[in-house]
Amino acid sequence: MSKCLTSWKDYYQWRCIPLHSPVALLLHWYFKPLMVYHATQLAATGNLIAEITNKLCIHYLGPKKELLQLAVFGELHALFPSVQVHIELVGPAIPESSLIRDGESIDLCSYARCIETDCMCKSSSGNMCWDVCSERTSAVTLKVHKGLYHERYRDIVKDSIPHIVIAPNAGIAAYSSWLPTIELIKELNVPAVFSDYCEEASHLASCCISAITGRPMTIPIQLNPFRQPMAVEDSALFLPCYANCFLFGI
Repeated sequence: MSKCLTSWKDYYQWRCIPLHSPVALLLHWYFKPLMVYHATQLAATGNLIAEITNKLCIHYLGPKKELLQLAVFGELHALFPSVQVHIELVGPAIPESSLIRDGESIDLCSYARCIETDCMCKSSSGNMCWDVCSERTSAVTLKVHKGLYHERYRDIVKDSIPHIVIAPNAGIAAYSSWLPTIELIKELNVPAVFSDYCEEASHLASCCISAITGRPMTIPIQLNPFRQPMAVEDSALFLPCYANCFLFGI
């Protein structure tokens, strides 16, 4: 893409979406394509990954709501044009009754279907769809794995070596199950970008990660320009909280 997106406003203008559209809420609620885009840009800017040319493999940890709207992953067609994007979704919250089951793959051959006949969104054609396609040339491929990353990694890596690991709203300081996963990521020596709801949680997570890796964060704590636009209302913290509010990484 010729334009580097640095805010929701940039994205709206680039996709020709009116500013009153709730697309930012919808995209962020079910899937974080702009977070994935920004995390990858951060890693590339810091020379943590090579320049993306024709293929990008992402290990995406902890999916949940994303599984309810797989079609939204199709937006990666626009964010990474001419790139084969392969995403391994790994997490314990994947239900047995999910549309896509443990170990299964799905290819997305187009953008998510738009139900508004007069929609102003930027589209290459009027017949958008997210139909599952069998062609191996599909630009976006998803595969689901139920379980913790460090438990499933040996199975996953047989077909998929990651360029980057992304863990949205990770809550690393709150869950001890992250310890072996962070140790694994350290051994793999691949960039990993995490996010959390507030700066305090991000600071605690960064301290936990540094204690495990023995080195400071490669990507320091910073505000995510593509965080959820609306605050989390049921937070137990007396702090402003937004989904994917802060990013940090190794």
